[in-house]
Amino acid sequence: MGTASRLAERDPSPLLGLKPAPALTPLPRVSNDERPTFLLGEEIRGRTDDIAVVKGDAELRRIGSTLTADEITYLLPTDEVRARGHVVLTQEKDVITGPELNMQLSRREGHFLNPTYLISRPSKLGQQRGASNAYGTAARIDFEGPDVETMTNATYSTCGPNDPDWYARVSELRLDHDREIGHGRNGTIWFKDVPVLYAPSLSFSLNSQRKSGFLTPSFSTSESKGLDFSFPYYWNIAPNMDATIAPRMISKRGIAMNGEFRYLDQRYNGVARLEVMPNDRVFGEGRNAFSLMHTQTLAPGWTGALNLNSASDRNYYSDLASRLTSTSQAYLLRQGVLSYGSTWWGATLNMQRYQPLLNSAEAYALLPQLSVYANRPEFLYGSSFNLTGGFSRFSHSTAVNAARTVLYPQISLPLESQAFYVTPKLGLHMTRYHLSQQAAGVPDQITRNLPILSVDSGVVFERDATWGGRALTQTLEPRLFYVYAPRKDQSQIPVFDSALAEFNFAQIFSENRFVGSDRIGDTNQLTAAVVSRLIDPQTGAELLRGAVAQRYYFRDQEVTLPGVAGRTDRVADLLAALSGTLLPDTTMDLAWQYNPREARTERYTIAARWHPGPTRVLSASYRYYRDILRDLDLTAQWPLGSGWYGVGRYNYSVKDKRVTQAIGGLEYDGGCWAFRVVGQQLATINQRSNTAIFLQLELNGLTSVGSSPLDLLRRNIPGYGIINVDPTQP
Repeated sequence: MGTASRLAERDPSPLLGLKPAPALTPLPRVSNDERPTFLLGEEIRGRTDDIAVVKGDAELRRIGSTLTADEITYLLPTDEVRARGHVVLTQEKDVITGPELNMQLSRREGHFLNPTYLISRPSKLGQQRGASNAYGTAARIDFEGPDVETMTNATYSTCGPNDPDWYARVSELRLDHDREIGHGRNGTIWFKDVPVLYAPSLSFSLNSQRKSGFLTPSFSTSESKGLDFSFPYYWNIAPNMDATIAPRMISKRGIAMNGEFRYLDQRYNGVARLEVMPNDRVFGEGRNAFSLMHTQTLAPGWTGALNLNSASDRNYYSDLASRLTSTSQAYLLRQGVLSYGSTWWGATLNMQRYQPLLNSAEAYALLPQLSVYANRPEFLYGSSFNLTGGFSRFSHSTAVNAARTVLYPQISLPLESQAFYVTPKLGLHMTRYHLSQQAAGVPDQITRNLPILSVDSGVVFERDATWGGRALTQTLEPRLFYVYAPRKDQSQIPVFDSALAEFNFAQIFSENRFVGSDRIGDTNQLTAAVVSRLIDPQTGAELLRGAVAQRYYFRDQEVTLPGVAGRTDRVADLLAALSGTLLPDTTMDLAWQYNPREARTERYTIAARWHPGPTRVLSASYRYYRDILRDLDLTAQWPLGSGWYGVGRYNYSVKDKRVTQAIGGLEYDGGCWAFRVVGQQLATINQRSNTAIFLQLELNGLTSVGSSPLDLLRRNIPGYGIINVDPTQP
């Protein structure tokens, strides 16, 4: 009776001591290795090395497999087994039951009649994907090797064996675990005993990998488009390349075709999108949009990038954008960038222009813009050298044009110890303009040279502290920052890219109160600040930070932007901020700008977020900017019980008495499926609002039906978690 039988004849103790194990331990597969086979039962008869028939609680055991039945016939020369009556086949984690089995064991070839099955296989991607578990029944399973089964008149589900909430019923189902692909013919997907989708060909991945095939249709509704229905086809061209082609039907406007092509390589990557509508019934003619984003490493130190966007008309995105966030775009960027970087210097060549949308005015084009930098932290005699500069050509069809050259070399002398630092710095800002189409009385060439002196200094004090019985380290960090720049008349210089910088903690320690190079502010000022932090000495994590800062002026400021008066006050606004974690799982952020000259608040922000765990987050914020902005923002994701979750965002402009964005929805986690219904209302820049509704039924491990709101929820609800994904998995 083969190796196992001869071993039993010489020494029966292995059989006598054999006990069923509660579970089989998965073993690495070996090729062409003969594994011992054990037969147990109430009655065993047969011929040595030929055939064995076991009746009554019959059992066949082999490393990695067990088979039980009322009767088992085992043919030793061909390694075939025939089982009848209450057959249970267990191979690693696979469990298949039914009335009759015929199989060649070593090759796993044969068939099983009327089985109920659980087939579980780990993904070849390891922990990046979980095991694929398939449950169902079939009229017949044909085994075509260790990793392939073909089923006839089968059901398939990932819900479990008992009364699954959803299942696919197919006339033929093939599971290829080596390629990790499933394919069915004449498939109907049933949900809660109701058919929801029919597909003559049903193809899906067993581990959520990319594969070619039709994706589930998506649909949404909005006021401007009506019903928006799309039926995309996904083309997995290569491991580093794919495309999605999506016919799109918009009930109020017509038929469109959307396409997306993605590619990825070690040296380059990108994505191209094209949308075409041959005839928009509302607009009266054809419309299209195109975008390309590409980045590439050209050589060591050299990189390039393209960001090209185009639309057939100014209202394309407000009318036809497939994402509501696109409806508020004011400009489309067309840009090409070439960069070089070494250990201490680099340069960037930029070419860009904008296509205006809606009612936006023409923007300046940069054709070209060359930026350079150099940084030598260890220069002569302990000093540090820094250089920024560049050349920009500003082009406009009706406004003044210019070629601007800027060089700003700086040298500093850092003096540091463990407790304090003092860093004096001297720089010379040199600018030259060549103008055309300028206003009358403005010269063709303007030169501006300005020295800038600054001294940055600070001290760090530390002491032991406790917070809620926890040992911490508290710091006290006073800082003084002095800047001097002389007056120079800049009123004849046009403004191309300059604006007054936002007054905040970053700007209060800068040398220039303007962004851009068209204005260099004259100043003689001192900024005083103090920062205190609570730090965990074991991890270095910062738990709480508080800061107060104020700037003092020693003379009037005269350099301004056109139409803006110069400042004559001696004290700037007071800035205060507090941020960190005061309570478990709770973060907060407070910022305040106070005007001591007029004794009033200019701006403040109050924000807090409670995030006690996955799929549990509440946040609220209020922003106030005097005479400009008063915004309330509330976001949430929270379990409501019995598998239901609520999601939402409410953004309200108190000043305008208008909802700028509202999102509300419900999610349900059914264990092996999830349902989402989400509505969004978004105010656009043309004083209109768009509304969309997303409905999605996601069947875990198979497909999803409807339009997914997941991208919308991730973008708009900080801390949002997907309800049917295990957060502990990579």
